[in-house]
Amino acid sequence: MSAKLPFSSVCIIGSGLIGTSIGLALANKGISVTMLDQDSRTQGIAQALMGNEGGDISGAELVISAVPVSAFPMVIQTLERTIFKGVLIDVASIKAKPVLEVSNSRLEPTRFLPTHPMAGREFSGVESARGDLFEGRPWMIDSSGVDQQTLAWGKALIESLGAQVIDMPAADHDQAVALVSHLPQLISSLLAKQLAGKPVSWLELSGAGLRDTTRIAASDPLLWKEIIVANSSAIAPLLKSLASDLNDLISHLEGESFVAGVITEGQAGRALIPGKHGGKAREYTHLPIVIEDKPGQLAAIFDECAKVSVNIEDLSIEHSPGQQTGLITLAVSHSDAMTLKAHLESEGWDVHAPRS
Repeated sequence: MSAKLPFSSVCIIGSGLIGTSIGLALANKGISVTMLDQDSRTQGIAQALMGNEGGDISGAELVISAVPVSAFPMVIQTLERTIFKGVLIDVASIKAKPVLEVSNSRLEPTRFLPTHPMAGREFSGVESARGDLFEGRPWMIDSSGVDQQTLAWGKALIESLGAQVIDMPAADHDQAVALVSHLPQLISSLLAKQLAGKPVSWLELSGAGLRDTTRIAASDPLLWKEIIVANSSAIAPLLKSLASDLNDLISHLEGESFVAGVITEGQAGRALIPGKHGGKAREYTHLPIVIEDKPGQLAAIFDECAKVSVNIEDLSIEHSPGQQTGLITLAVSHSDAMTLKAHLESEGWDVHAPRS
């Protein structure tokens, strides 16, 4: 599989979630991966996961910087000392600052590809890394001023990890992630903050809505404080707009039509979010299946889906402790829902009418 990639040796500086996940995916393709990190423990775990002893930065054809924005200047200094002539890629969450720093260094700007994979988990660190982290995820690059080899290597890397290349200027990227990533993080954190000091009995009523909207509030504050501060100029106008909307809602909280309008506008905004793999958002049909509370039921349903070539887009499971049955709801396309319903009924499953 490594023959499909134009490079055979990679050095990844930064052994956190993103860096180690990239390393795992490349190591699985036969690429020689060297992991470097200021924390020797983290580096040791990451290198062990690669299945080899690694080397040093001087022997790498491709260097991937997976460090926080504040640490990128140290990466530049390290490469300047080694008189690095290979290809440099970074994966920092903002792009204008690293581009400026490379342009002011002794590195060759045309051999630097700024990128940002839009992937992650609420828990960071080497222990959370996984080789399939980037499957189906958008991965931004800024190809302006980059030579053809660097661009080709960057695209080959990204596509080999199952991600989708999106080419946009660094400044546009920073504005975009302020909206789709940084603002949601702050809102989730502020919402979760409201739970502090509230009665435990109240929190016991928490449902999926609260869990979904506060999931990323579990993110690493040390990582996010840098991201937010570094991109504050793009985030501030969004927060001011949100504050204005919030004040309007407070002023009209007793008006049913106003509240309905807020919910309706929210629905319209959510509908603009692209679907899986960056495509047009799809309206799924939800197929409910009542199952017995015994091992193997979920796997059996997956097998039945495979038999009729039905692709599951999402699923939810509801089961109360002590209950002898549970409810699995599969999100599939409308045609798949009809196909699967007929098949499961013929096999004796307790399947019910789908809903859009």
